[in-house]
Amino acid sequence: MDGVSYQRFPKVKIRELKDDYLKFELRDTDASMANALRRVMIAEVPTIAIDLVEIEVNSSVLNDEFIAHRLGLIPLTSERAMSMRFSRDCDACDGDGQCEFCSVEFHLRAKCHSDQTLDVTSKDLYSSDHTVVPVDFADPTGYDSNDQQRGIIIVKLRRGQELRLRAIARKGIGKDHAKWSPAATVTFMYEPEIHINEDLMETLTLEEKQSWVESSPTKVFDIDPNTGQVIVVDAEAYTYDDEVIKKAEAMGKPGLVEIYAKEDSFIFTVESTGAIKASQLVLNAIEILKQKLDAVRLSEDTVEADDQFGELGAHMRGG
Repeated sequence: MDGVSYQRFPKVKIRELKDDYLKFELRDTDASMANALRRVMIAEVPTIAIDLVEIEVNSSVLNDEFIAHRLGLIPLTSERAMSMRFSRDCDACDGDGQCEFCSVEFHLRAKCHSDQTLDVTSKDLYSSDHTVVPVDFADPTGYDSNDQQRGIIIVKLRRGQELRLRAIARKGIGKDHAKWSPAATVTFMYEPEIHINEDLMETLTLEEKQSWVESSPTKVFDIDPNTGQVIVVDAEAYTYDDEVIKKAEAMGKPGLVEIYAKEDSFIFTVESTGAIKASQLVLNAIEILKQKLDAVRLSEDTVEADDQFGELGAHMRGG
């Protein structure tokens, strides 16, 4: 149908926002867009992670490969990741991946000189760039101030054992390796719409109402102590388990409640690894999604040009 526009204008409403946690509503769009946003957040938003480890001395109980793998999984602050170059595309170092434009260098030197076990942690990694350092998981409230909170443990050393290494961190995406994924978890659910048949509900006794309310595994319904009516207290707690519908049918009251999933309204929960803030994770994902859609549109324009001009259009593009 020519002339018909299917353009939509999604809306976002923030519900809860912390540095590493974000809950928001995405409305006026469909599941394809919601899932695309989720997948981009998990697999295509770039971060910085250790990708090369050169061990100088290792007399610990863990072998070199084991330590290198543990180092790679330590989340690094990655606010500048979007502006960094991928090492494979860096012309400053010819793709070697060891220059200031595409990498960050770390050093670690630790040796145990006492009978007390020495914990070597992410706090012992020294960075060449103060903006790219291991994520600090210390409690900002100071509640656990008695615990030194030395960071993520890499290895433990006993007297005489030593670890010296050099590491190179590079930009990457979760699609290449999970260590580059900035998301601990990203989920979305359809927003439920619940309608109670009040006339049918009034035919139930208080005990039957209580039994029906308790049939829900989650706290979705409750009974108003003043009116005795069943009310919806938390629609989003509904897990689409159909237990209340089955209970109504078992009581001989089919149609007591109708529950639908709003197909254009989604509730997202985003948890970050700490590499970037949860809010920045969403913004970066939207920017990357826009770039991917622009690439698709450009390719469609190219195909149309080839159809219109044939070999001339391909020749003009150097094909």
